[in-house]
Amino acid sequence: MSLFERRRSLFALAAASLVALANAPANAADAAEPTVLRFAWWGGGARHQATLKAIAAFERQNPGLKIKAEYMGFNGYLERLTTQIAGGSEPDVMQINWAWMAMFSKRGTGFTDLNQYRHVLALNQFSEQDLSMGMVAGKLNALPVGYSARIFLWNKAAFDRAGLPLPKTWDELFASGAVFKQRLGPKAFPLDGELYDMILLSQAYVHQKLGTAYLDPKQPRVAMSPAAALEWVQTYKRLVDGHTATPLPLRASLGGAEKATEQQQDWVVGNWAGNYTWDSAISLRASTLDAQQKLALGEFPTLPGAANSGMFGRPSLMFAVGRNSKKAELAARFINFLLTDPDAARILGKTRGVPGAQSQFDLLVRENALPPLELQAHAQIQAQKQAGRIELPSPLFEHARMQKFMREVFETVAYGKTTDAEAAKRLVEEGNALLRRIK
Repeated sequence: MSLFERRRSLFALAAASLVALANAPANAADAAEPTVLRFAWWGGGARHQATLKAIAAFERQNPGLKIKAEYMGFNGYLERLTTQIAGGSEPDVMQINWAWMAMFSKRGTGFTDLNQYRHVLALNQFSEQDLSMGMVAGKLNALPVGYSARIFLWNKAAFDRAGLPLPKTWDELFASGAVFKQRLGPKAFPLDGELYDMILLSQAYVHQKLGTAYLDPKQPRVAMSPAAALEWVQTYKRLVDGHTATPLPLRASLGGAEKATEQQQDWVVGNWAGNYTWDSAISLRASTLDAQQKLALGEFPTLPGAANSGMFGRPSLMFAVGRNSKKAELAARFINFLLTDPDAARILGKTRGVPGAQSQFDLLVRENALPPLELQAHAQIQAQKQAGRIELPSPLFEHARMQKFMREVFETVAYGKTTDAEAAKRLVEEGNALLRRIK
């Protein structure tokens, strides 16, 4: 080989090496570094384990993707998310409560507008009504995981012991307390619930009777008149004083006023015979009953001529994409997988309640993955919803500060620290003042 040929060969080799070097990653670690998507949610052990399995399934479908799971119990979740959103460091995908959109996205700009990613979302799996629940100022801020509402659960065995049929009307419900006390003793109650449960139940009665909930669903104001607010307080008192519902001081003496019903020994053995709760809590309530008890779904009592059932219903949970996400389309694809994919449905089951997407719901029904009692409750709620008898509540009703205020007022009633009239006045006047501050 001539000197010229050797030089030409060395030059070609050097040029090829430079091209390879230019196209190569800085190091092997960089070449293998995955795309990371952050996903935050709250829940219990069953939800955590199922969600981690669903994440793994999505990662297998998308090689090179790593989803960072940020999960915890409910306590402290909102506080952490509030800090993250305020600092612009929120997760790419987050589980939120429906009412939180009013806190974080008053003008529709607090989350990514999912309308931009309709091409990767199976929105035809949701009704227009369900999609509207995630809309703020014309922007699709979140998608509903499902829809949940308040229902009556009754222990039929306990009512049989009391010689009573399950209550179908308000009068039958109010009258059942005295019968339970007389026939089963002073420790027996037809109905148990935490303070918030009883606040909602009393509101349902007033909503049916007078046509209004506590807060106006369209604007930040108290919708109840002073007379309606007084009836709200008095209905709560009627439930407790009539021995129909467990008193707050009694619950407080048994391990805490907010101790869950299924953890109460009187519920387990059938002394407390009913519960006004979310349909998504049915399996929890049933899980601790002893073998002699029999749980049944109750009819929702409705006053003659009532235009609205007063049933408190709203999206159970929502999935949203962070406003600052750099991978918003990928995040939308992940949400679509969780909400509509058949494999995700089999993995997640009902760990977030009955699915809202039609395909996932149909699949779980076909595969007998939804217990009969939960299907009955779902059908009852959907019938009320489709008939237009459930009004979407004001999101401010579940605002943390409004919740604290209402509980405080009803606690003073429960412990006899105020008159009914004083409590009603506070609910109207102080409620309006609070709404002006948090709207």
